[in-house]
Amino acid sequence: MEPDFVPRRRLRSGHAQTIVGNFLRRTNTLPPPEERLIPVDDGVSLLCHCHWQPARQDCLTLILVHGLEGSSRSGYVLGTAARAWARGWNVVRMNVRGCGGSEQYSSTLYHSGLSQDVERLTASLIASDGLRRVAIAGFSMGGNQVLRAMGRWGQQAPPQVVAAAAVSPACDLSISSDRIHAAAFGIYEQWFMLSLRASYRRKSQMHPHFDVNLLRGVHSVRGFDDKITARYMGFAGAEDYYNKASSSHVLDHIARPTLVIHAEDDPFIILSPDTRRKLLANPYVRFLMTAHGGHCAFISDAGNGDDGRWAERKIVEFLTMVEQANP
Repeated sequence: MEPDFVPRRRLRSGHAQTIVGNFLRRTNTLPPPEERLIPVDDGVSLLCHCHWQPARQDCLTLILVHGLEGSSRSGYVLGTAARAWARGWNVVRMNVRGCGGSEQYSSTLYHSGLSQDVERLTASLIASDGLRRVAIAGFSMGGNQVLRAMGRWGQQAPPQVVAAAAVSPACDLSISSDRIHAAAFGIYEQWFMLSLRASYRRKSQMHPHFDVNLLRGVHSVRGFDDKITARYMGFAGAEDYYNKASSSHVLDHIARPTLVIHAEDDPFIILSPDTRRKLLANPYVRFLMTAHGGHCAFISDAGNGDDGRWAERKIVEFLTMVEQANP
């Protein structure tokens, strides 16, 4: 266990951390972004919010990827981005295809295994902006995409990609889907299903080939993935999707410094024993497993000018260490 994280008083449980972490208000201290649409596939462009330092080519650029039904405006994205900006880095807040009000820019749905979007976005930014050093960080679903991209690249990762980080990554999609469906964690599944249903209805209004009638009888994340995600994204069913999209298969191929943070009391993301073994065995990976922290929360006591967002601080500290080793 990582002894450095101490949960905030009255927020010791994973449920308390997760719920309060999601609703605790933040102040957005970032400057106005450049909005940019970046093509990554046929009929698909990603809406990105870019914050550039005056000498962008000389700075580290941090690309941030949100979680399921999140966006570039998710709290953990804004919080990490603000820390990175204050550190003097460029920041690119990526919306996963169709998220963040960008449904019109994607003719497909999104899913947890779309690491190729992260790979193509990274390559596009390096080429268009002459970026010399890039780091990529993701949360939950975005963490899975980032780790999958790093594993797929392996030793062939672009030389400009110097590091990565993942918080509460959904590396093992099947067992995590089963966990969120368990009665004790049903509140989270209900929350996600409300959002997934609303997102799919908006999508079907813009792209009529998505059949809204498929939502009938779908009451679980696994059911949604089995009837809708798999149907439209080329999988045989939910289990086929989970197996092919999970980053757990490629973690041992990661070949750039990578930080992975996971809490034992995460209410709905589970890392299998084999996944933990791969993370611990890979010399490029720093795996911080805490007893507490919930899902993408890790709220400690605030003080000395810090807001108590431990995982976000750890990302910036880790990337600072990598940056100093690769000036």
